[in-house]
Amino acid sequence: MTLYSAIITLFLVMDPLGNIPMFLSVLNSVESNRRQRIVLRETFIALLILTAFLFFGKYILEGMQISENALSVAGGIILFLISIRMIFPHEERNTRIRELGEPFIVPLAIPLIAGPSTMALVMLLANQQPEKIGLWFAALLASWAACTIILVFAQRLSRILGERGLIAIERLMGMILTTMAVQMFLTGIAGFFHRLVI
Repeated sequence: MTLYSAIITLFLVMDPLGNIPMFLSVLNSVESNRRQRIVLRETFIALLILTAFLFFGKYILEGMQISENALSVAGGIILFLISIRMIFPHEERNTRIRELGEPFIVPLAIPLIAGPSTMALVMLLANQQPEKIGLWFAALLASWAACTIILVFAQRLSRILGERGLIAIERLMGMILTTMAVQMFLTGIAGFFHRLVI
């Protein structure tokens, strides 16, 4: 995977445009002058968590004796399920979440930004090509920055694009993510059978 494809994949998995309605709903009860600060705080916490999984995830995999191929297959399945939900959203996705007070870590940082699929993806990148860890960190920073900018201006984007516009963009992103998920799955299967032959 190249730097460009890693940035695109991470951005699609974080799904900032799809998370705009959820963020606005969660922050609905928060004072408007504090919303951007909360978004910046939560996205920064998500970045710290994903960075930890990027640099130390391999030790978790080694401790649990999970192979690279198994992680690739699992990651492909998770991404595929997420992409299907992006293309065909459930009603649960559209229900408004009401939070009592100011949200902290859950649900904004985890799981909306640093969800299981994003954690699995950064671990997969680091495990497949550990010599390019600096490149993957740059990809994480770039995708995180784009995600943060979108979520900081979520209110304005929601007014500009409208609900239909957001849905259309999310479904397009879901189509792209579907092909990436299938490729990741096939790579894991091919690696597994290659090991059997050897």
